[in-house]
Amino acid sequence: MIGRLRGIIIEKLPPDILLDVGGVGYEVQLPMTSFYQLPELQAEVTLYTHFVVREDAQLLFGFTDRQERSLFRVLIKANGVGPKLACTILSGMSAGQFMQAVLHEDITALVKMPGVGKKTAERLVVELKDKLKDIEAPSANYSNSTMHNPIEATPILAPVASAKDEAIGALVALGYKRAQAETSIRNVFTEDASSEQLIRDALKAMV
Repeated sequence: MIGRLRGIIIEKLPPDILLDVGGVGYEVQLPMTSFYQLPELQAEVTLYTHFVVREDAQLLFGFTDRQERSLFRVLIKANGVGPKLACTILSGMSAGQFMQAVLHEDITALVKMPGVGKKTAERLVVELKDKLKDIEAPSANYSNSTMHNPIEATPILAPVASAKDEAIGALVALGYKRAQAETSIRNVFTEDASSEQLIRDALKAMV
């Protein structure tokens, strides 16, 4: 099990990053709530991770907060929720918001997440309500002590894409239909916005 990684961010393509750890590049997918907290390229960061092994893939999910990883692990134990959907849920709302939605049985908020229908939302409430009481919600002002230590290095450049296209691609990767992703990004688009800002605004508008 890979439980934690500390390395240099050499590529960022939300919701994925490429993390250089001692010369080995790890592809890591993060919920957007964690992605927003990442430093710039060529900066060092420490991530708590969860490693998923399937017949057709090996996937590594990363989190800037230990509690968010704990919530992710509780989520994937629920019936009908896999790692991809858990990551999508934690991208659309913070860990604290999700926990409040479950504890207050707010089905309306939960079904706004792609892949979460009414039955799934009701099942999440039933299965997780008691389990979430043992998890402390991540602090809103959490900051990683290693997040702002840039180093001198030659950047590895990802393929050039516009912020708009990158944001649409990120929403699609998170489980949103392309038409819905395009409409959501178009509604919040401004010329000077970064892809991360567009994704944040689009997700906020959809919740």
